[in-house]
Amino acid sequence: MLLIGLSLGLGAGFVMHRSNYCVAGMFRDLFLFRSLLKLRTLWLLVVISMVLFEAAAQLALLPSYPFPLIGSASLANLIGGFFFGVGMVLAGGCVAGTLYKMGAGSTLSAVAFVGLIAGSALYAEFHPWWVSVVAATTVFQGKVTVAEILGITPLPLVIAVTLVSSYYFRRWHRQGGWTRASLTPGSLQPWKAALLLCLTGLTSYLLIGMPLGITTGFAKIAGYLESVICSTHLLGLAYFKTLPLDYRLPMSGRRLLGGPGPQLDAIALIQLPVIIGIVLGGTLSAGLLKEFRLQVKLPWRQYLSAAAGGVVMGLASRMASGCNIWHLLGGLPILAAQSVLFLAGLLPGAWIGSLLVSRVVIR
Repeated sequence: MLLIGLSLGLGAGFVMHRSNYCVAGMFRDLFLFRSLLKLRTLWLLVVISMVLFEAAAQLALLPSYPFPLIGSASLANLIGGFFFGVGMVLAGGCVAGTLYKMGAGSTLSAVAFVGLIAGSALYAEFHPWWVSVVAATTVFQGKVTVAEILGITPLPLVIAVTLVSSYYFRRWHRQGGWTRASLTPGSLQPWKAALLLCLTGLTSYLLIGMPLGITTGFAKIAGYLESVICSTHLLGLAYFKTLPLDYRLPMSGRRLLGGPGPQLDAIALIQLPVIIGIVLGGTLSAGLLKEFRLQVKLPWRQYLSAAAGGVVMGLASRMASGCNIWHLLGGLPILAAQSVLFLAGLLPGAWIGSLLVSRVVIR
């Protein structure tokens, strides 16, 4: 399982670096430059993943549907999505973008990464209260996907979304709306990256039992650090005692438990290798392109923005029960209600983040 996670992360980090594929950049380009190119590829990624996941489900290849760690929607997903949108734009990268850019030598992304860990630790301080907010605002208790809420199978929804999307995909193809004009040698078109990431997500679902996820891994790193720095305080934090992951590994049927606490468990075996792999994928890609370089002399406002964005993003990923990778590349393709609300919050959050960047950070 360690090798699988490392390989998936390595492949994803390499592909994302080669294509500069980052959700933060997609929404930033929309609000600052009115560019839709990268967002179109995100739509493509979601729809193709939706088709692949449903095909695998129809063939009885998926170990579970819906997958572990995703539950009923609540207001927390909307609020968390909003703050995540603000944070990722301020940080200059989403959670995966932060990792592969850090691997390629970005000191701003390294600062944002530290912020992600700090934000994850900060969430633990008010976790019990937030759990009560989630419980009070949960809707359609026991139902995870839009199909379950409507009382139908997912197939009709998948067909409808695919047909509507295909019309626009074909239209953009005729208009040349998929291709980025200026590419440096060795770069990858974003639409090709989207297709490769679809396969990465499906492989993760088939072999590990769920799509890619990394932010509980950030919380676990925070737990490890806190156990060294202030172990007594850690013992009083309920969040680090939770075990939200309880499932059976598809390949062996072995029961696995995991949570954010500083212990070797399923989260450590699944998510930490993916995190390391994405960083190394960015390093490998940058090294082969001879683009690896440390950029240190940057305006202090950019460092402050990266740090603040990382903290907000780490905090929001815990509030929303997942990050953009988990919700947009995993939950949205199965039309999980949590992920739909996350996206609904992400849009205005990214807009606010873009305003802050344009008026405060780079003024």
